[in-house]
Amino acid sequence: MNLSNLFDLTLVERRDEIGLEFQGRIFTFGEIDRRGNRMARLLAGRGLEAGDRLCVYLANSLEMIDLYLACVKLGVIFVPINILYREREVAHILGDAEPKAIVSGGDFPGGATTVWNAAEAAREASALSDERPQADLDGDAPAAIIYTSGTTGASKGAILTHNNFGANAINVITCWKISDADRLLLPLPLFHVHGLGNGLCSWLIAGYRMRLLERFEHQAAPQQFLDFGPTVFFGVPTMYVRLLEVAPAVARQIGASMRLFVSGSAPLPAQVLEEFRELYGHAILERYGMTETLMNIGNPYSGERRAGTVGLPFPGVSVKIAGGELYVRGPNVFPGYWKREEATRAAFVDGYFRTGDLAERSTDGYYTLKGRKSDLIISGGFNIYPREIEEFLLEQPGVAEAAVVGLPDRVRGEVPVAYIVPKGVFDPDALEQACRAKLASFKVPRSFQAVDKLPRTALGKIQKHLLPLSGE
Repeated sequence: MNLSNLFDLTLVERRDEIGLEFQGRIFTFGEIDRRGNRMARLLAGRGLEAGDRLCVYLANSLEMIDLYLACVKLGVIFVPINILYREREVAHILGDAEPKAIVSGGDFPGGATTVWNAAEAAREASALSDERPQADLDGDAPAAIIYTSGTTGASKGAILTHNNFGANAINVITCWKISDADRLLLPLPLFHVHGLGNGLCSWLIAGYRMRLLERFEHQAAPQQFLDFGPTVFFGVPTMYVRLLEVAPAVARQIGASMRLFVSGSAPLPAQVLEEFRELYGHAILERYGMTETLMNIGNPYSGERRAGTVGLPFPGVSVKIAGGELYVRGPNVFPGYWKREEATRAAFVDGYFRTGDLAERSTDGYYTLKGRKSDLIISGGFNIYPREIEEFLLEQPGVAEAAVVGLPDRVRGEVPVAYIVPKGVFDPDALEQACRAKLASFKVPRSFQAVDKLPRTALGKIQKHLLPLSGE
């Protein structure tokens, strides 16, 4: 069984139901299906076949959905590109993926000579037959190549199969009790696995109504909630931080119709979870996934959503900790990196994928992430987990955001340094005193540096390697 078979549970069986709202337009699932069929006809007419790669450089749009469905139906491998990437990053992906074609919404920064315009392609496709194309695909066929965010170097392409996306979406739907009665407000970019795997795929399988936003705009977000009345929202921590700025009366009104807020793609500070619960009356459900694995672990829908933890493994996902590092195995885990046999071999041990994340398991099975293995600071022989210090700093007045990194030190090997985005008065002496009162001496940052903002990926993950390498 491939993704097209799973999507038919909605596209065929619920063809007359309204499935999508985008920029004031409404579409039934039957219309969405026919748009995908026509786009598949266009791609095939332009020479694309199963196994070819199609690079797509688009913001959230109808054409993004059309192209993904067309690729699924044809067996073409969908390669979305982060629209924040510029020429150097895009050129790397083009050179690595070797696409048969590229689709963009406007100016394309990759230096390619032949780029199809998405709007023009959609207009041309609208005149074609909406008869469904036939493709002989099994679940192990590649559905997409998603390039990692490259927080530590050149990004690698993770091959995700039809089975990977299907198993992930079925877990999400089952564990979060998603049904066709739900309404999803989705601001996440579809070029990322969070929006594509959790958002788009679960929507197409479960058959609920979705309002897709081009992007998250915090000023407009409250009205979007009130207008649409969603029951489910998928977001990232930076969105939830912005939603804490909403007036209490409006927050309560939003919370009254909501069933589930989910957070992922970056660690959710415990302080944000508690403040959000107080304001909206809902405990955010934090879960943990990766580009290479989609969803691995999540707090339970029915049960304790424990602040600071990512919860329990999803069904079918095996998890173990070796040397402090989290390893995972399951139907959600990718088969390997595109054209990177050596990197693929290094990423797996005895069938388990090495996540590179440090973690601890409680006696009752909850997992807590301690940070990236590459972020671990070893100072004078002591292990320091930056996230522990960051969580503490976020509890302090005057701190909006915090990142802790290790800098070389002649005596201790490494020492922690904190980068702070202030809110109000920045008082490094007060922060140091607070740390000394509550943390072991070797965990106290050597210095506290104010910055205007922390460098982040499009989904809010902090890029620590881009912080200034200075302890002064």
